[in-house]
Amino acid sequence: MIPSFDKCFLLMDKYRMLPNIKAHSIMVAKIAHLIARGLRDTGMDISVEKATTGALLHDIGKTDSLSSGKDHSEIGRQICIENNLHEIADIVGEHVKMRGYNPNGKFSEKEIVYYADKRVNHGRIVALNERLAYIIRRYGKNEEEICRAITINFELCKKVEKKLFGNLAFSPDELPNLASKEDINE
Repeated sequence: MIPSFDKCFLLMDKYRMLPNIKAHSIMVAKIAHLIARGLRDTGMDISVEKATTGALLHDIGKTDSLSSGKDHSEIGRQICIENNLHEIADIVGEHVKMRGYNPNGKFSEKEIVYYADKRVNHGRIVALNERLAYIIRRYGKNEEEICRAITINFELCKKVEKKLFGNLAFSPDELPNLASKEDINE
């Protein structure tokens, strides 16, 4: 089931999503909505609702992760399954690191949310390189192997960006201006 926006916000409250994470998730949802709508308008088989709700709930496991130290994307995937949100469980589960990416494959809501998340630092839209620098500072722990894995993940994100924007009528640089006007309820 694809949850309504109201259901997403109820789940955010139920799982104690922190205000800064909620602000981040709303901005990720605006970007996902904008990209999904743009792809759908070009004839791609994309569910705007699935991409937007997947983005709203992509960090639903973050609060628990902060105290448990466990992988927040997997916690979030399990939360989705427990709440019968099977259609978005994999989107939530792969928003940090996407598995099985095919650059020539069908466009997916998973790619959209994965990319949108990498463009938002806290509640602000940033370039991929700025977000990469933040993620390395925050999670790299000055360990070469972790920093390398993060960098490789962002290289994949650049490929996803190229794929997505090769079919859109706007560029990645236009996202901040466009998203500021985006209403996810449309």
